[in-house]
Amino acid sequence: MKINVYEMVTNRIIGMLEEGIIPWEKPWTGTRDGAFNRISKKPYSLLNQMLLKHDGEYATFKQWQDLGGKVRKGEKSEIIVFWKMTSTKEEDENGEEKTKLIPVLKYFNVFHISQVDGVEPLPEEEIETTELEPIEEVEKILMDYITREGIKLESEKSNKAYYSPSLDVIHLPLMEQFKNTEEYYSTFAHESVHSTMAESRCNRKTENKNAAFGSADYSKEELVAELGAASILNMLGIETQSSFRNSTAYIQSWIKVLKNDVKFIVSASSKSEKAVKYILNVKDEEEQNVGEN
Repeated sequence: MKINVYEMVTNRIIGMLEEGIIPWEKPWTGTRDGAFNRISKKPYSLLNQMLLKHDGEYATFKQWQDLGGKVRKGEKSEIIVFWKMTSTKEEDENGEEKTKLIPVLKYFNVFHISQVDGVEPLPEEEIETTELEPIEEVEKILMDYITREGIKLESEKSNKAYYSPSLDVIHLPLMEQFKNTEEYYSTFAHESVHSTMAESRCNRKTENKNAAFGSADYSKEELVAELGAASILNMLGIETQSSFRNSTAYIQSWIKVLKNDVKFIVSASSKSEKAVKYILNVKDEEEQNVGEN
């Protein structure tokens, strides 16, 4: 019986999701971007990035106060949420009492720096870089794809990775900004899968053209892209424990938007399979040879 790599990757991700909450780590270094906490200087989770209205510095009323700042009268707070594991006791089918950990959603009220007097914004961070070597086989496959499709690749020192449907452009930070080569190619593959949404490719654009950031349609497209990226790394033999864990954490963030319903992963998996096959430009019978040379 032939093993379907897409089903295998999907099932492994679902297995990890069922184990609990996994923290996502941005795979590249860069200037602070998006919404982040002024005290810890760490970016908020993907879910909180969707909840907050602005990029930049946020903190609680007390945190601003401790910094010598003053939240202006009449300013309205915004909410960030986080999951806290709480233990509860319950009886199993044999009447035995067992302790179970359950996630409980908590929240904080925060204010943006634009609502505060007496505190200056933090200075821009320097971007750290690491010398990394390209992986020839993966580089060739992804570059062959964007060349074949006429997709423009922008790679520059930045803090953003995205695909622009209107311009048909993939934008990536520099390779040397990434913590390791595998994470660079995972990001490259993720944006490449997004690019297959075009009508002339896998035609997912009609479903998602009006999707707003954080919406269900947007979330489904993110699942397709990350499942596709995870499959490509697995097939080409460059998947690492760290990269797979990070892919799962990323998917988990979007599953929360879809009310933790893992059936959306299975649905997205079939679309990601079609996208990956398009990128690799292989037929089903050729697929097993990818990465074996």
